[in-house]
Amino acid sequence: MNYDTNNFQKDVIEQSFTIPVLVDFWAEWCAPCRILGPVLEKLAEKYKDQWILVKLNTDKFPEIANEYGIRGIPNVKLFHKGKVINEFTGALPEHMIEDWLQKSIPSKFSDMIEKAKMLLAEGKVEDAKIILEQVHNGDINNGEVKILLAKILVYENPKESLRLVESAQLSNHTVELAEAITTMSKLFEKLENKDELEDNPVKAFYIEAIKDLRDKKFESALEKFIELIRENKAYDDEGARRACIAIFKYLGEEHEVTLKHRRDFGRALYV
Repeated sequence: MNYDTNNFQKDVIEQSFTIPVLVDFWAEWCAPCRILGPVLEKLAEKYKDQWILVKLNTDKFPEIANEYGIRGIPNVKLFHKGKVINEFTGALPEHMIEDWLQKSIPSKFSDMIEKAKMLLAEGKVEDAKIILEQVHNGDINNGEVKILLAKILVYENPKESLRLVESAQLSNHTVELAEAITTMSKLFEKLENKDELEDNPVKAFYIEAIKDLRDKKFESALEKFIELIRENKAYDDEGARRACIAIFKYLGEEHEVTLKHRRDFGRALYV
């Protein structure tokens, strides 16, 4: 099959609105390109329902290569909805390319995922959950969907939430939320096993703070956890500090509650 293009606008930009397009920027004189090319073609056939391969000869189309900042080849760029969303340079081994593709190729359910994220931001949790469960059934290995479902389930079913996080392949934009969910799940488990917590004057107050968090009383929980940091930062392996960070990451850095309490948290750490 010939993957070379003579119409970049049609074969890459326009087509990427329908299916992700992987572009191999290459040239005939480039030895690593001759190594990488057959590997990409093999993978393109294997994953033809998920993405397509287009090869662009940089000697024939130097203006396009220049437009996309090609300084060395082979250079591989992934286009989605007209834009480059990821890339790599050099002749990587096949298994590394497959790992990269698994992390980089957008889900065919991406529009549904974005809708679910919008609903979550609006506080329409149950509506978001229905969409995410539908996507999860159709794309069971999607790490982002697992983390978003875990974010909802951490209150309904902490153990299932933790299982989803542990089975998810994380990306740079999901790792912090995954860590927050893990922390919160383990905190909620402590409510079921209070006797395992170390006896200490702050123990009862610590349990109250966790209860506030479980009841989604984020401000009250943060106020208590910050006070606990001042009183006994080391308690439960710095549990109050980790709880605050988890709440901030769960809510998001721009959430009004995060913005309101970030400074007090920072000050408490250095009292």
